[in-house]
Amino acid sequence: MSGISPQPIPRLAFVTGGSGFVGQHFIRRLVSAGWRVRALGRSPEALACVRKLGAEPIAGDIVDRTALTHAMEGVEVVFHLAAHFKLWGSMSQFRRINVDGTRNVIEASERAGARRVVYVSAAAVVMGRPEPMRGATEALPLRKMTFAPYATSKAEAEEVLLAANGRRAGFSTVAIRPPFIWGPDMPALDHMVETVRKGQFQWVAGGGQALSTCHVDNLCHALILAADRGSGGETFFVSDGEDTTLKSFLTRLLGSRGVAPRDRSVPFGLAWAVAGLMGAVWRAFRRKGEPPITRQMLRLIGKDFTIDISRARLELGYGPLISPADGMSRMRPGDAAPAVAVDRTRLATAS
Repeated sequence: MSGISPQPIPRLAFVTGGSGFVGQHFIRRLVSAGWRVRALGRSPEALACVRKLGAEPIAGDIVDRTALTHAMEGVEVVFHLAAHFKLWGSMSQFRRINVDGTRNVIEASERAGARRVVYVSAAAVVMGRPEPMRGATEALPLRKMTFAPYATSKAEAEEVLLAANGRRAGFSTVAIRPPFIWGPDMPALDHMVETVRKGQFQWVAGGGQALSTCHVDNLCHALILAADRGSGGETFFVSDGEDTTLKSFLTRLLGSRGVAPRDRSVPFGLAWAVAGLMGAVWRAFRRKGEPPITRQMLRLIGKDFTIDISRARLELGYGPLISPADGMSRMRPGDAAPAVAVDRTRLATAS
């Protein structure tokens, strides 16, 4: 019929890590914004999860370049969220997934003709030896520390990503660097609640460290902006726009589940020494699982660390959609018991 405008063709995105905490929120956001979404999954459970969220499930793994290229056919933007996040492990394992996997995603994106890759990096890529850092900007150099395999592998992956920018005409890459990511259903909170309830929680250095955070909805907002804005070959810190302290923030998070840790603390220097000793024991005896304390974890939460999001505001038009107060009001209480106080210790951790 004349006079009827054709419906616009939905944009097509490819998402890795879609069944994870950030990935699930992000797929919902893309679908609600009118995108078509393909999402990679390594297991039947992951594939069922992304299908339920409204994405087209694609069986595969980021270690398989051929499968990735086929899956990305016709895709405009690739959002690379998948990562190996642990506080302990061999550098080779972190590099295989975080560095080699990122390289595979980028090369497959180029071959498939995608326009841009948007990568979820980490604010921790600029963290060196333990020292206070306030107002960190993108001008800081990447740091690679042997005691921090996660942060080091993310820094190396960023180098791979940015080196690919403009390698093919019309192809660009962007990295988004969030700090502590939080929000409903965050897996790390379940672990912290259990630690508190068992009486195995203690603040590092009193918990007064300055902290930047990033609600998962704010991160999703930044990722969508990065699909179209910025010239490419850039990195952007994003956060909730309001800094806090570790103690204030985690106390409110734990309070959303009805638990409250007592005010017990361990000096940073002592914790660092103990973490080094435990790491040596775990390596020498090839113990399974993670040590109770690791230097990677202490570097993430043991010293002041805040970021400056001016570049994201200016170049991406980014502004937080969810304030910390609004985010806290939306946290789900789950099956939380009445508030309790505990006095035995384990160090507070952040993702």
